[in-house]
Amino acid sequence: MKIGYARTSTSDQVAGIEKQVSDLNAYGCDLVIAEHVSAVAGERPEFDRALAMLRAGDSLVVTTMSRLCRATKDLGHIQERLEAVGAGLEILDLKLDTGTAIGRMTLTIIASVAQMECELMKERQSVGIAKAKEQGKYKGRKPTAQAKAAEVLRLKASGALTNDEIATLAGIGVASVYRILKAAEPVSA
Repeated sequence: MKIGYARTSTSDQVAGIEKQVSDLNAYGCDLVIAEHVSAVAGERPEFDRALAMLRAGDSLVVTTMSRLCRATKDLGHIQERLEAVGAGLEILDLKLDTGTAIGRMTLTIIASVAQMECELMKERQSVGIAKAKEQGKYKGRKPTAQAKAAEVLRLKASGALTNDEIATLAGIGVASVYRILKAAEPVSA
């Protein structure tokens, strides 16, 4: 059985997820599982579900390695989980299949190069930010949650919504809702 896995970091990347699902179906995946979550997130429930379904002789199929993981260490853990059940990994854009020794070696090399590129990109970004700060041009990320404090307090005052619902309506994380509510609490003497 071929189980396809499609992922985007955010739910507003509709075209990205649709393209992945289309490519995985066209490749002949028996089942395609999709989710919107960062590759560096601690939990990827749909990804874990896909891995749990794999049996000996099955393959996990992704369109690109970036949909699978961002670090060589993570790839190693995923490969160990696949090997433990006798399943393989196929990455479509690389035409890579870990069902072969060459495929496994190639995957390791490519993952190392991808991780190096990610690290180099972060280094370049840090240099650019430092230079912009020196020139007084870098202000940092705009604090979006605090800009919505009044809306959060208004929604909370209605008394009919949970903090999760407030977060969804305000378009911010639930942790931000808790911080805003905590900051608005009266100081006790």
